[in-house]
Amino acid sequence: MMRPSNALPAVYLCREIVDFRKGINGLAVLVEEALELDPFSEQLFVFCNRKRDKIKILYWERNGFCLWQKRLERARFKWPRKVDSDVVTLTGQQLNWLLDGYDVMRLQPHERLHFRSVL
Repeated sequence: MMRPSNALPAVYLCREIVDFRKGINGLAVLVEEALELDPFSEQLFVFCNRKRDKIKILYWERNGFCLWQKRLERARFKWPRKVDSDVVTLTGQQLNWLLDGYDVMRLQPHERLHFRSVL
């Protein structure tokens, strides 16, 4: 099974839907022009189609681009909609949650507490 590492520091998710006829070249141009990010940065760039049943992940690996795709047979990906920017930054763990069907924008950990003493 091929899955992104949970240890990835940042994954860039394109919030807008993408024409899935685009391949490596079209997605790399989209990263550079529309998202204003560096497609050669060795980060993962995630795209979704209109039906939200397919995801493509583009990334640069040393000497060339790689393109990974997942297609759901019945379900839909929970794609973030109510976000101000065109790009959403996720962790590797959040990307894997998204691939597993979780709504990553609603998963929120408990508030971090800070104490100085137990007395």
